[in-house]
Amino acid sequence: MVLFSSSEPTLFGWFLAATASFLIGTSKAGLKGMSIFNVTLMALAFGARQSTGLIIPLLLVGDVFAVIYYNRHAQWKYIFKFLPWMVLGILIGVFVGKDLPEKEFKWGMVIVIFISLGLLYWWERRKSTSTPSHWFFSGSMGIMAGICTMIGNLAGAFTNIFFLAMRLPKNEFVGTAAWLFFITNLFKLPFHVFVWKTISTETLLINLKLVPAILAGLFFGVFIVKKINERNYKRFILIVTAIGAIAILFK
Repeated sequence: MVLFSSSEPTLFGWFLAATASFLIGTSKAGLKGMSIFNVTLMALAFGARQSTGLIIPLLLVGDVFAVIYYNRHAQWKYIFKFLPWMVLGILIGVFVGKDLPEKEFKWGMVIVIFISLGLLYWWERRKSTSTPSHWFFSGSMGIMAGICTMIGNLAGAFTNIFFLAMRLPKNEFVGTAAWLFFITNLFKLPFHVFVWKTISTETLLINLKLVPAILAGLFFGVFIVKKINERNYKRFILIVTAIGAIAILFK
């Protein structure tokens, strides 16, 4: 049930939207893995389809802050390795997203996430210092991330797995992800405006009202990330990614 509409706003609808916006801010500041929660809250407030476009400008506000703040930490070789596959996934998502059975898509996504998390855990347990080098790993993660980000803004699980597998330190993880999502969200923007028609003047006005919540989340996220050491940060990402995968089934 949609709890918010642009013509009949409710206090609870605004609360859900503001909470989702705050979580977007914390995620963009470095607390990765929150996307499933803000996407779910936005879907409850605005409806699943409408929320996919409404979230994009909010994500871009967070992206701009993130690329400015973490720019010096970005590792472009990983962006170049992952971005082409993610763009391909976005294009697939544009054309098949409308007709893709949601239930099967959710289960397939969750299974892939947990298999990938299992591999990451295994790598950590065996104390391996190697990273996946075969194109199939970056390709499969990138295509899944692209499809998921176009259909439901849910690429975070797959990008988290990829960057963790590459063993990026905390700041490099955040800085590289910041640029990757800034580029891909810009790429998605015209599809939402001209193809899916989920972004309009009306939705942009709603976005403006939610910007303060994003800014609050950004500053809170930066403060928390500074307090987390490298080991606990990786554990946090793994745990939140796993919780998010389960939450997808209930979205």
